[in-house]
Amino acid sequence: MIVPAADGVEAAAAALATGELVAFPTDTVYGLAGDAERIYRAKRRPPERRLPVLVADRVQAEALVGAFSPLATALADRWWPGPLTLVVAHGDATVGLRQPAHPVVIALCRAAGPLPTTSANRHGHPSATTAEEVVAALGDEVAVVLDGGRRDGLASTVVDCTGARPVLLRAGGVAWEDICAEVGRQGEQPR
Repeated sequence: MIVPAADGVEAAAAALATGELVAFPTDTVYGLAGDAERIYRAKRRPPERRLPVLVADRVQAEALVGAFSPLATALADRWWPGPLTLVVAHGDATVGLRQPAHPVVIALCRAAGPLPTTSANRHGHPSATTAEEVVAALGDEVAVVLDGGRRDGLASTVVDCTGARPVLLRAGGVAWEDICAEVGRQGEQPR
């Protein structure tokens, strides 16, 4: 069911509460959230590929993982909300966190909590940039598709912040050179 994004947050949050899959616009591409097993099955995603988590703000992020390191704090302060995923420590593991710069997904995170998510497409296929592309790729496996118009299609930059220096894991919407410059102002050297 495709619904206008601004009108569908409540329906999407209700679907998420029952484990259904929901697709929504972000500042990069369309995202997919819901029950993790359903996400893996719908996308045909390899189980070893962990899901990043979208958050409404840094307060929600730190409630999930604890206080950010100085490095993660500096990068979040500079580029959140925005197309930057920060990989941080989470217990004995790591998790990728991102605060998107899109009011609909922020509202959805406020209503439903942090969202384990991924792009709304089959694994290995191009990311969906419209609600119609989500439906074409995933069909009736998605209960609610929030239509927020065409997205730009450029994925977030992913930076590992678990060490003393940042490590680029994926280039994307924030230039690595800009991250290096910010880190240099903080007195660290990127890898």
